Formats: sequence, structure tokens, C-alpha cells
Amino acid sequence: MELTQLLKTVQKPARYIGNEYGSVHKADAAIRFAFCFPDTYEVGMSHLGMKILYHLLNEQEDIACERVFAPWTDMEAAMRAHGIPLFALESQRPVRDFDMVGFTLQYEMSYSNIINMLDLAGIPLLSAERGDGMPFVCAGGPCAYNPEPIADFVDFFLLGEGEEILLEVMDAYRAWKASGEAREAFLVRLLAIPGVYVPQFYDVTYHTDGTISAITPNRLDAPATIQKRIIADLDSAYFPDEIIVPNMETVHDRIMLELFRGCIRGCRFCQAGIIYRPVRERSPERLLALADKLIQSTGYEEISLSSLSTSDYTQLPAFTDKLIQMTEQRKINLSLPSLRLDSFSMALMQKVQKVRKSGLTFAPEAGTQRLRDVINKNITKEDLMTAASTAFGGGYGGVKLYFMIGLPTETDTDVLGIAQLAQDVVDCYFAVPKDVRNKNLRVTVSTSSFVPKPHTPFQWEAQATMDALTEKQKRLKGAITNRRITYNWHDASLSTLEGVFARGDRRLSRVLLAAHRMGAKFDSWQECFDYDLWMRAFSESGLDPAFYNTRKRSFDEILPWDHIDVGVTKAFLQRECEKAYRGETTRNCREQCAGCGIQGAFGGGFCG
Repeated sequence: MELTQLLKTVQKPARYIGNEYGSVHKADAAIRFAFCFPDTYEVGMSHLGMKILYHLLNEQEDIACERVFAPWTDMEAAMRAHGIPLFALESQRPVRDFDMVGFTLQYEMSYSNIINMLDLAGIPLLSAERGDGMPFVCAGGPCAYNPEPIADFVDFFLLGEGEEILLEVMDAYRAWKASGEAREAFLVRLLAIPGVYVPQFYDVTYHTDGTISAITPNRLDAPATIQKRIIADLDSAYFPDEIIVPNMETVHDRIMLELFRGCIRGCRFCQAGIIYRPVRERSPERLLALADKLIQSTGYEEISLSSLSTSDYTQLPAFTDKLIQMTEQRKINLSLPSLRLDSFSMALMQKVQKVRKSGLTFAPEAGTQRLRDVINKNITKEDLMTAASTAFGGGYGGVKLYFMIGLPTETDTDVLGIAQLAQDVVDCYFAVPKDVRNKNLRVTVSTSSFVPKPHTPFQWEAQATMDALTEKQKRLKGAITNRRITYNWHDASLSTLEGVFARGDRRLSRVLLAAHRMGAKFDSWQECFDYDLWMRAFSESGLDPAFYNTRKRSFDEILPWDHIDVGVTKAFLQRECEKAYRGETTRNCREQCAGCGIQGAFGGGFCG
């Protein structure tokens, strides 16, 4: 069956046809790069990193970058039934015919999709089994900072921001291709590029108790530690002024302006706040120029300001004033991500609702001040009440509140404090005069389960068991009795598995292979996730998931990611962990340097 006929039989055929406005098509190119997002089209097309790197590569004369997404289960079944291998959107060319196949690692629960996509492409799953003529498989993104669980499947990892390192890898590939050398010689060449990790050149040994005894290079030219790459000057960094406009609705279907990278706050649970340090801002002038060009080139009617903590952008008031001047006359909406409670204001709220009033999202994270101090959130109940009163007084009726359960030192009082905070927000609404407030109050409480992540102060912590997390969810649900408050929670079994792969080692490749044989895929989608399947895969592989997630580590244990250097020292992370147990907070980076090590790692001049 031809592809055009097959598409008539599946859901959402627009996922697979390509040819969107702004897509790039190159018939001839010396290097063909398949950029793979291990989830559906509508999820992957919302990712800013893909937009940047796709256009960056395609602006190189001899490189063609094409997009590849995980086909949904109906499409995959049809492809396998008719012998159609995984293909790229732009040319419909089979992925196995590309020079490089690059995956972005945004979420640990996408690992099964990576294995499945390689299988559907006809590429050997294990890097050791790929010979001459096969594409090189690479990966980058936040999960690459602990690459070990998928190290057996990936030829090399790119650590850090990709705008420079990816082009350096392409230079090395050109030179290798012209040399006529064997496959491994290209990987050897990559050892000279800072930020590239080639797993096959490192050996991992274990103690009898299963902990790691050493991570050792097996070549003299392989560095003992691999330091991430950063872009020092964001104004000069590449950012596309034309992007692809999808033919169907995507999760984030709008222009995204990246204000800055990094974060000054130092929340102890937050991996992004550590791995994206140091803070580097784009100038308002550069952002406004990009906004103007993107509005003209795409026709989008919404702009989102993207960063880890948008309200910490040092020139936010002046910048948003000028941006509103640009967008208001064109009827373009301005949206902001989750806002910090201590920097929310009536002025900011009025700007956000200038064109179209949308909902507001706040993240108190914990139900009591004691636990907020433990995690170094550095906001108070008063901050939340002030923000809620401001929002309701400004005509908002919908407020979403994000929390975590299962945090280190958490007690029942902390869990029940979430219900009380939500009720306090409802009380703020009724304190606003009737003639001012919105008639439809909607307070939504959402809880995720805390997952300890590498390179954070809580990387040594035990994760709460699935039963404990489920019990906390039940207790909180029972405590929320006001019908105006809606409670949503994440599946504890999914968080349990996420915790395993977040801090896992190379032995987990056995589990991934076993789960793949059993049919695991789309594990981040509730309708596809099968916890029992994964438990069978662990049993078959002779590994205990509890070893990876519910076991507390000692500070002197060698962790699977200890050879990956994000620029923040382990000594700093340990100090922050110890301060958490004392309930001591750390001031943000603009108020006082906490000595995390990032200045020394990258030569200073940052963190302002």
C-alpha cells in the first residue's frame, strides 16, 4: 500500500504528511540529519529547541535536516503491516538512509519510544551492533545529563546548548567522511570536541552491592569528565526569524520568545534551575526584532514569553510595554508561563490580559512554609494571597495552583496544607466586591509526585514509594471538600518509573530491551502506559527498581552521572541538601552569590 492510501486509514494524517508552511526541503545535500522527537507530532512541534536547531542546520548549504516523530499506535501498526519503515516528513526518506539520527531527550518516559523508533527504522538498537553504512545515533537535551540508562543505544551525546556544538560535530563528520576512515574513527574524532560524550570509550564497574565502583575512560584521549557547553552571548546566538507553521493544532501553537536561559532562584528540587545555569539574557532590542519578524513570517496570533522564571527578566516592564505596543494593534495575545507569586503585580496582569484574558497559573509547590523553606522556594503564603486577590480584583476567575507531594521531610501536615491553601485562595475571591469579581470561580489544584533528579541538591534522596504517594493523593482528595476546587493528580506508578530512569545506570538497557520486546511505547500517555509490563521487564532483567528510586544514597557514593560536569559543584549540592534538612533557605543569585561553582567553570561574567 502506498503511503497516501495508508494515511486515509489512520487518525490525524496531518501528523505524517509534512509540507507545512516554513518547512525546508533540500533535494541534494552532502549530510542528511534526521531530527527525531520521541513523541507525537503535536508534542514535538511545540518544542522550541527543535525549531532552533532545525533551521540552524538547514541554513548550512550542504546539510539537510528533516523531522521525525513517533507515529501513533494506529500508524505504526499500519506501517509494520505494509513494510513501511520510519520516515522523515520532508522527503519521506527512510530514517535509516540518513547520515545521522538525533534524538532530543526531554523526558525519561520517552526512552521506550526511542527504542521503538530505532526498531521501526530498521537501525540496530545497540550501538555496538551498528556497522559501516549505518547512521550514527546521537542525543541531547536535559535527560542527557544522566545519559547512562540509554548509553548502550546511543553512539554519542551532546551535552549542553546545541547551537555551537552541533555545527562542530558536522565539521568533524565532513572531515571524517572525506578521509575514508572506519566508523569508529569518527567517534574518536568527537573526543576532541568539548561537550561530546561517547559512551563506548568509558567502562563502568560495580561493587557487589550494585553501587558503582568506578567510571573510567578506556582510551587515553577520552576526558575523565565531560563539561556541558553553553552559549555565552544570547544576542549573537542563532534564533530563527521564520519557523514552521503546523497544519494541525499542536500543544503550544504560537510564537515563543526565549527571554533568557538559566535561573537565579535555586529551588532544590529543580533540575532545570541547575543544568541551565548561568543566567544569560537576550536584550529587549533583539527580542522585539525577532517578535516583529516572526509575526510577519508566521501569522500567529499569540506570543509566549519563554524562560524558567519569566518575571525574573531584568527588563521585563520596559520590554513588555514595547511588545504590547507592537502586538495590541495587530490583536496578538501575550501569554506568560507559570508566574512567581512574589513578583506578580496588577501592572503585569493588565499587560497579559490586554488583548485576551487567559487563565493564571501559580506554583506554590508545597502546602506549608516549613516545607517551602526546605525546598528553597522562597515565597510565602502572603505572596499567594496577594497574587490571588490581585487576580480576582482584576476580573480573573480561573487560577491554577501547582504543588508537589512526596518531597523530602514531608509530613501529613504539609500534604493537608495544600487543601488549606486552596481554600484560602477561594476566600480571597469572596473578599473581592461582587461587582468587580468574575462570576465564574475555578480553582484547580494539581499535584505531581516528587522525583529526585541528577545534578540537584536532592539527587541523593529516596523517592517516596508508589503506595505512599497514592495514600497522600487520597488523603489530599479527601481534605478538599469545596466544590469550587478541582483536584488533579499524576499517576504515582508513572512517577515511580520516571524516578528509576532519572537516576539509573547502564544496566537499565536490559530492562529497556525487555520492555520493548513486550510492546512498551508511549509511556507518558496514560492509555498506553502498562506498569505491570515494566515490572515483568525488571524481573526478567534481574534488576530491582527500588534500588534506583526508593534507596537513599550516601554523599560519597559514585553516581552514574558523576563524569558529567554541568558547572555546578557537588560540594555546593551537598551543602544545599544539608541546609534543606535544617530548614535554611539560600538567597537568590542576584541578592547574594551562593558559590555554586558556575562562575569558575565558565570564566565569570555571568549570574547578573
